[in-house]
Amino acid sequence: MKQYEFWLMAGTQTLYGDEVIRQVEEDAQAVCTALDEDPQVVGRVVFKGAVTDSDTIERLILAANADPDCAGIITWMHTFSPSKMWIHGLTKLQKPMLHFNTQFFRDIPWDTIDMDYMNLHQSAHGDREHGFIGARLRIPRKVIAGHWGDEKIRGRIGAWVRAAIGVYESRRLKVCRFGDNMRDVAVTEGDKVEAEIKLGWSVNGYGIGDLIALVDEVTEFDVNRTMEGYRERYTIATDNMDSVRYQARLEVALRHFLEAGGFGAYTDTFQDLQQIRQLPGLATQNLMKDGYGFGAEGDWKVAALTRVMKLMARGLPGGTAFMEDYSYHMDPENEGILGAHMLEVDPDIASDKPRIEVHPLGIGDRESPARLCFSTGEGEAITASLVDMGGRMRMIVNEVRACAPFEDMPKLPVARVMWKPYPDLSTSAEAWIQAGGAHHTVLSYQLTSAHLRDFCQILGIEFVLINRDTKLDAFMRDLMVSDMVWRLNPYA
Repeated sequence: MKQYEFWLMAGTQTLYGDEVIRQVEEDAQAVCTALDEDPQVVGRVVFKGAVTDSDTIERLILAANADPDCAGIITWMHTFSPSKMWIHGLTKLQKPMLHFNTQFFRDIPWDTIDMDYMNLHQSAHGDREHGFIGARLRIPRKVIAGHWGDEKIRGRIGAWVRAAIGVYESRRLKVCRFGDNMRDVAVTEGDKVEAEIKLGWSVNGYGIGDLIALVDEVTEFDVNRTMEGYRERYTIATDNMDSVRYQARLEVALRHFLEAGGFGAYTDTFQDLQQIRQLPGLATQNLMKDGYGFGAEGDWKVAALTRVMKLMARGLPGGTAFMEDYSYHMDPENEGILGAHMLEVDPDIASDKPRIEVHPLGIGDRESPARLCFSTGEGEAITASLVDMGGRMRMIVNEVRACAPFEDMPKLPVARVMWKPYPDLSTSAEAWIQAGGAHHTVLSYQLTSAHLRDFCQILGIEFVLINRDTKLDAFMRDLMVSDMVWRLNPYA
């Protein structure tokens, strides 16, 4: 994650003299080093000096825009930095921005404070001036206030850094669609032009025949090498090795196609397989384990979101996975939602060593496909859905408590997970449905709603949260107000 740089700019002015400017640079470098060395802040934090005039600020911001390693900027006003000199730079800013309202010393030195101290340590003064110009220019930005030595504050900065990295990767993501989406399904549709404008996702379709040609070209050597990888990662719990080897053949072809085209995510659909003998199951699951995004039935939005969230979450404990709400358990004493899919459950969330099994699919009129079956762990998690509301994208996030299924399900041969949605099943389901949330989601034990809120704020995406505090009446009012705001201003 250190490939991503975040440039720290410390604001001051020449009014206080060279000695103050030197002290600002020394203090800002110490803050920069502390952030850079904190494991919560996964990107590289680079100090770009104290800025004292409009030309310097503009040059630095233009350089940040042009630098392929720069994923965002962090601004801090150590002294008073007149904000008119930030206008020419900020109006050209194309990278995410964090306004860090901090102070070098945590406490006021009551016995020794004098005017020299006051002139140097003016963050309470200077950052409000800087905040005004950000608000006046209506720049999407994150504001974090607190001492730079506070671990919780650095944790909040770290969350924003991960969101900015998600934006960086989002803006260069390519999604491959094999075939169209499942016929007559509404929620998997969407405006791909708008997605590329707002999110950077390049989403294009490719004929399934292009993949079939690659399947036919796969050598036994490549199949055998892929099978070796399966044996290392998984337990083979089937005698139907022909099905497993065919999934290996599909994976080799898919991987070759995705790598050659620079794709980070893809979709397929069981309604457009043509000569393919099995719906990709194990093949897709293993690719997801390696970080690819996937969406079933042509759902390109969830495929892209899975990829972006996996990249944002790198290095955090847990897993992030393509998922689907499948069935309710409405026992009032122990309610929950069963998450699964007909085949392609992402092994990134497995809590044990997955088993390769072969079972009939019951849909798609093809051979019985090999798939991974596994258990999942317990922990706090989120489910996220991105939907096209017509003129704008909306992100819906539900905070949940994930857990293993309440009982064994010996006749359901797919991986699965349960979750208890907050605040309760009825409220969360009603709020989710009122907001238009999809049945395909991304389930993440690694990320929180704060990560996705920052991601949406940077990109100008509507964000809707369902959590422990959700009350349906207030939620409905907020949806109504949000709908009016976003209809009036699609870039709100």
